[in-house]
Amino acid sequence: MKLLTKTTVYFLLIMLPVFTAGAFFLYGKFNKEMKHETDEELVNDKLQWMRYLDTASVNNPIFSISTPEFNLQPTEKAAQKKQTLKGVSIYQEPENSYAPFRQLSQVISLHNKNYELTLRKSLIEKDDLIKNIAYVMLNAFTGLLLFVLLSNWLISKSVWKPFYRSLDQIQRLQLNKLENTVFDRTATHEFNQLNAALNNMATRIHQDYTNMKELTEDAAHEMQTPLAIAQSKLELLLQDDTLSETQLKGILISYDELQRLSRLNHNLLLLAKIENQQYPVTEQPDLRIVIEKYGLLFEELVREKELSIHLEMADSAPWPLHPALTDILVSNLLGNAIKYNYLHGSIAIHLTHRTFTITNSSQLPEIPADMLFQRFKKQNNGYTNSNGLGLAIVKKIADSYQLHLSYHYENGLHTFSVNV
Repeated sequence: MKLLTKTTVYFLLIMLPVFTAGAFFLYGKFNKEMKHETDEELVNDKLQWMRYLDTASVNNPIFSISTPEFNLQPTEKAAQKKQTLKGVSIYQEPENSYAPFRQLSQVISLHNKNYELTLRKSLIEKDDLIKNIAYVMLNAFTGLLLFVLLSNWLISKSVWKPFYRSLDQIQRLQLNKLENTVFDRTATHEFNQLNAALNNMATRIHQDYTNMKELTEDAAHEMQTPLAIAQSKLELLLQDDTLSETQLKGILISYDELQRLSRLNHNLLLLAKIENQQYPVTEQPDLRIVIEKYGLLFEELVREKELSIHLEMADSAPWPLHPALTDILVSNLLGNAIKYNYLHGSIAIHLTHRTFTITNSSQLPEIPADMLFQRFKKQNNGYTNSNGLGLAIVKKIADSYQLHLSYHYENGLHTFSVNV
């Protein structure tokens, strides 16, 4: 959940109960005030009626008056000093329903006789008024809530805009372009602190990247020269007829190890360049053409092992890769499929616009998952000719171009799949 959405949801969860409680409080308070005002009117009416009845000139000192809002009846009850106020419902014949009334009742003494005085005030109009007010309050609270939410969302979106701009810059960062990355100042102090820290971090990372890149390249180039000299000297010694067989064997072993060291140096330099993203996608090479090219280059090795090749490829398969890395990806996977195969084995290649799969037979067991794409990891003696970087390079290429590389083993068949 986004921060802005999360803040809005939390604000809504807090405000809804507050607004609801406020609405109920105001409704209850208003209803109480209406009843209080009605009670005061009833008390005032009682006082007026008592003055009238007390001073009225009548032939019969017994009164008997009854209406929905006024009732005076003789009673044997004792006179009361204080009136009783309560809410009642009275049947209304025209509407065929009960209506709410506020009632005052008290036993009073008139002309030495006791009477029960009952006064009532209809709450129908006041009840409708309360309902209308409640409806208006509900609409007002709803509108206010929506206005607050919209205002909060717009304000938060404006306030957090610099943060999302910086986040977008971070997501699009590339090591080889860090020197051009600048996080701008904003009107918010906290975001200025964040951007300043990001600028310092980007500067340090770029300096470290540049130093590491220069060190790697310089070390690789410096190593290539002595390696080439040593190899050339050993090649000359191998042509010397005066050396014994034992000496020649030792020189040959040294020559092979130097070649392996040279390949190792080249592969490490290649890995560093891939990690430093020095191979941008400038075109989309056709993977079918690359596979066919390396099929011809490895034709002699395939013939030596008498391997059967099964091809199932699309007419054209342009992939988003650097041309040089496309060659390395295909040559490493196809080279391993041939190298670790056995006599009269098989290789199956399946290629579409989105999938490249190569399956080879082998007497070697399944490669453990924890060693599969690790550098300098060798499963057993069957991999003695490997420097342990071939699959690591393939994995690094796949990761650099957001490709999915997977491995599967079943019934003596090793399968590597690359998916766009």
